[in-house]
Amino acid sequence: MNAFGRLFKHIWPQWPLLVVIVFSAVLISILFSLSFLTIAPLLKVMMGEEGLHGWADRKVCDDRYGLRFYMPDRVDFVDPNKPDLAYYLDVTRVKAEGRAEAAGLRERDRIVGVGDLLIAEETDQVSSARLLEELALSQNNMPIRIQYRRIGAEGSDVLHEATLESGPKPFYLDSMERLMSFVPRQQSARDKTRVMSFIIIAMAIFTVMRCTARFFQQYFSEKVVQTAVSELRKEVFSHILRMPVSFLEKDSPSDAVSRLVRDTAEVSIGAKTVFGKALREPLKAVALLAGAMLIDLKLTLIFMGSVPFIGYAIAKLGSKIKRATRKSLASWSLMLGKLKETFTGIKVVKVYNQQDRENANFDAINRGLLKQLFRIAKVDAGTEPIMDVLAMFAGGAALLFGAHWVARQEIDPSHFITLVALLGASAESVRKSSDIWNKLQQANAAAERVYAIIDRQPEVESPNAYVLEPLRNKIEFSDVVFTYPGAETAALNHIDLSVEAGHNVALVGPNGSGKTTLANLIPRFHDPDSGQILIDGRDMRDATLESLRGQIGMVTQNVITFHDTIAANIAYGRHDATREEVIAAARRSFAHEFIAPLPAGYDTIIGEEGIGLSGGQLQRIVIARAILKNPAILIFDEATSQVDADSEAKIHNAIEEIMKDRTSFIIAHRFSTVISADVIVVMDRGQIVAQGQHEELMQVCPLYQSLYETQLVRA
Repeated sequence: MNAFGRLFKHIWPQWPLLVVIVFSAVLISILFSLSFLTIAPLLKVMMGEEGLHGWADRKVCDDRYGLRFYMPDRVDFVDPNKPDLAYYLDVTRVKAEGRAEAAGLRERDRIVGVGDLLIAEETDQVSSARLLEELALSQNNMPIRIQYRRIGAEGSDVLHEATLESGPKPFYLDSMERLMSFVPRQQSARDKTRVMSFIIIAMAIFTVMRCTARFFQQYFSEKVVQTAVSELRKEVFSHILRMPVSFLEKDSPSDAVSRLVRDTAEVSIGAKTVFGKALREPLKAVALLAGAMLIDLKLTLIFMGSVPFIGYAIAKLGSKIKRATRKSLASWSLMLGKLKETFTGIKVVKVYNQQDRENANFDAINRGLLKQLFRIAKVDAGTEPIMDVLAMFAGGAALLFGAHWVARQEIDPSHFITLVALLGASAESVRKSSDIWNKLQQANAAAERVYAIIDRQPEVESPNAYVLEPLRNKIEFSDVVFTYPGAETAALNHIDLSVEAGHNVALVGPNGSGKTTLANLIPRFHDPDSGQILIDGRDMRDATLESLRGQIGMVTQNVITFHDTIAANIAYGRHDATREEVIAAARRSFAHEFIAPLPAGYDTIIGEEGIGLSGGQLQRIVIARAILKNPAILIFDEATSQVDADSEAKIHNAIEEIMKDRTSFIIAHRFSTVISADVIVVMDRGQIVAQGQHEELMQVCPLYQSLYETQLVRA
């Protein structure tokens, strides 16, 4: 659970809400247990047994003296063998090392006199209720005299006297006595109704408080989790932006999107489980079991005998669901990639009639995902039944022992009923908790995929990086070698090139010769395996990335626009640019002529992937973006490839104008763009095979002659 636990760094800053959440969960568990504990006194009143005060007095005597008494049924009062049952307290248990044992009392002794209610003659009688009250309400730390009869082996009945040390009352007993003072001791029908009303009102108060606490716990849990996961998404997105370009070139961008959206949603479910069900249900189970222990410890421990088996089952099921979840998330990523790929290329799919093929590919991915989802569903479906079976065995054992002890009069029927309700409710809480570990394992699997991105090394910047000043002298490539990750041959092989500041360089060569790779090393999209790229004599790897890229403008063959206004796209590199500066840049790229007639003008929204404008129009917007940035270094990678012939001459003139006094690198197949360059660099198989002016290269470089005849002139 290490990966999932790392989310805590986004949770901890919200610690005041965590305090409320934990307090609410504890309050819910206590109030839930108290609601069930009211069953016993309610039954005492409804069943007409000893009454609420008698029940409370017996609990006090049990805790203070270690004495338990038999609570007779109605049939006991007509038993001819128990004619005096209403005038003595029948001792059923004496706790070891308790005050009653110290006074010499034993099981089956019959207490007939207490304190001021001592009998003087054999015929004297005091009701058992009065004896119990006197014993329970005795003063703290004061000895109290008792009289009891003990049946001998021959049936003799001898009256004994003893002194009980009362000791101090625990605070909870004192509180219970004060609470009971509001309840009448009489057993009339009217008084019983008042007592029942009192108990029901108490239950209603407990319920209202518990539901209020439940609201705060659930709402604040959702707030904490959503805030934390939002911060996690922000952290992942920020880290991706600081990753090398090779990260998204090597791994599918759809996989990163899936981790950022789908996997963080899975983490969110796990976190909500932690602060919701995982916090609330186990606490409820603990509180209910604590209440059950107050009634009978042995039966509760018998019921808890299934806990080790439940823990083992949950651990095994959790490990299975984690593996299935990890595979399902990978399948979700594949599906997202296939959807993006197909929808982006829908025209190609249709024109080549490949719908059946794409359906088959999608179906294979979909079936793989379905297989993993079935595995998760199987584990989820099996978890609760397994928990129910284990709980049934534990509950059945507790019921068998309990029924036996009720028959032997070792536990009151009302207490047993309450105990069954408490254990049943605790079993239900355990059942509700049974899928918690599964959800946490699912969240952990998702968190591992999310944090796998965060743990990747971002773009390297020297600890003592300097701020690069605008280029003044030259850019030098010194013995540069670069190989793409996983490739067997170098894309650039021992490149040596010097470009004077203010000069423009045209890079030409067949496809795959390394032109774009060379240009991509300048803004440090990649770093060379060996060699150096020097700007004004200093290795650019020692400069800050912000200062390096701050003086570079780039226009690529693949037009990149964003879902925003035209003005915002042009000003993407300069958010502080005025509308006048944006329009001026658009005029220089000949974009103003099609922007101005639009109904919303420069406030027109460019749709997703530039939908709504032609390729040539989008290219001119991108060129305007480079013009507005006013960089010291310009890189044009097939910048006019999507521009129509009518606009090409205009854009060529604009490019020539903005290239004045700037260092420019131009990758182009058009003769008009190449011929005007200060230096033409001919590349082949990752090496520079020639460089110079057009006329010179036409005489000395066969490859350039071939390119000129087959590509440049034709273009």
